[in-house]
Amino acid sequence: MHYYEALAEDIRTSAAKMLAEDVGPGDITAQLIPEQQWAKASVTTREDAVLCGVAWVDELFRRLDSRVSLTWHGADGDRINAGDVFLELEGPARSLLTGERAALNLLQTLSATATRTREYVDLIADTGVRLLDTRKTLPGLRLAQKYAVTCGGGHNHRIGLYDAFLIKENHIAACGGIAAAVKEARNIARDLSVEVEVETFDELDQAIAAGADIIMLDNFSLNDMREAVRRTAGRATLEASGNVSDATLRDIAETGVDCISSGALTKDIKAIDLSMRITHTEQR
Repeated sequence: MHYYEALAEDIRTSAAKMLAEDVGPGDITAQLIPEQQWAKASVTTREDAVLCGVAWVDELFRRLDSRVSLTWHGADGDRINAGDVFLELEGPARSLLTGERAALNLLQTLSATATRTREYVDLIADTGVRLLDTRKTLPGLRLAQKYAVTCGGGHNHRIGLYDAFLIKENHIAACGGIAAAVKEARNIARDLSVEVEVETFDELDQAIAAGADIIMLDNFSLNDMREAVRRTAGRATLEASGNVSDATLRDIAETGVDCISSGALTKDIKAIDLSMRITHTEQR
């Protein structure tokens, strides 16, 4: 399945799962509200952020109640500032309140990933180094978070275990060495990229000799990264990994590596503080 087709399907299934998780057989608290009560509501961010999750929220309310209309004051990837009303909703009051938590959960999580990514991308904006995500995503939100990374200006590493080879320490040991592992990868799928994780200069030299497309420098010091760049001399793409933070990112980028991967973009995020409030009600 093509990535965008998979993403569209993920939006549908994620929205359905979140509604099933939260609403279950029915929202008993919403039943306190008269069925004919109509309402307007607004969603505000309490902190600066990069917006992400529009399609998921649209799909969620489409499934919940097609009478709900949503007016977005921003698109995925846009910066929103503390105090901004970035979404207005109108429809049956019951439906607005039933969908509130699931919608905010999606928005606060995906916007957090997009926001963290944008912060990191801005730190290395003039270096030409690409910032990559990892497979360290929240369970059930792989494609959604990887999409959020792109909204923040980052790039996706492999999506899963099926679309690229990443030969790590245990693979090397089980295959009998780097050369053997790379050779077997080429035999299995010549059209997929082959990446090798290395921990020493000897392993780096082996990966270069074996013809790896990408070499991941695992927890190399800054000086060792510079030496790895010199040794590789453009024969493979170099990816720095390990000990990546806002304090170290710039220094790593300036070593000359081609890209930097960070699990912090998806696994160590803090949800964006969002709030939905009813602004008007009437009987219909």
